[in-house]
Amino acid sequence: MSAAGIIMNMAVSSVMVPLGTPAPDFRLPAVGGGTVALADLRGPALLVMFICNHCPYVRHIEKALGATVAEYAERGLAAVGICANDTDAYPDDTPEHLAEQARRAGFTFPYLVDETQEVARAYRAVCTPDLFLYDAERRLAYRGAFDASTPKNGVPVTGELLRAALDRVLAGEPVPEPHRPSMGCSIKWKPGNEPDWLVS
Repeated sequence: MSAAGIIMNMAVSSVMVPLGTPAPDFRLPAVGGGTVALADLRGPALLVMFICNHCPYVRHIEKALGATVAEYAERGLAAVGICANDTDAYPDDTPEHLAEQARRAGFTFPYLVDETQEVARAYRAVCTPDLFLYDAERRLAYRGAFDASTPKNGVPVTGELLRAALDRVLAGEPVPEPHRPSMGCSIKWKPGNEPDWLVS
């Protein structure tokens, strides 16, 4: 199997994009209709989540993630979920199934579809879930795990790592490193779309 094939079929960890990196611009269709752009997401902090329906790592945290985002939205957090997977290969990630997931998990944030995968490439997203937290200036303040829990390690799902980062960013404070990388299923790239930086 090629290096790209291996990466696409195993659990991977997120790339630690440099802190301070600006949030790449986007405008994407939303599940349920309409479009959402980066400029539409206003507030003192912005959470961009690359997630999907089929991945067991996402399913493991989805209800806690939905509850955490809803809680912090009351403090001004703007948030958006983006699914960039190849739905021809993974039909459980079609918009209809994403809508089912949003209802199941209690997602209150817009859930967007990155069909071309250009936004995922711009953010250097690698896995699901892959979480990017930006400050009021839309500079990257935290990239990493929701918490230390995975589907099989027996650690409770608390969201403590993201919550600690959110508290700091909403207080206008930096999030001290090191940040624990997120881990999950690789983004399912369409043939030929695998980023060069991912397999080099």
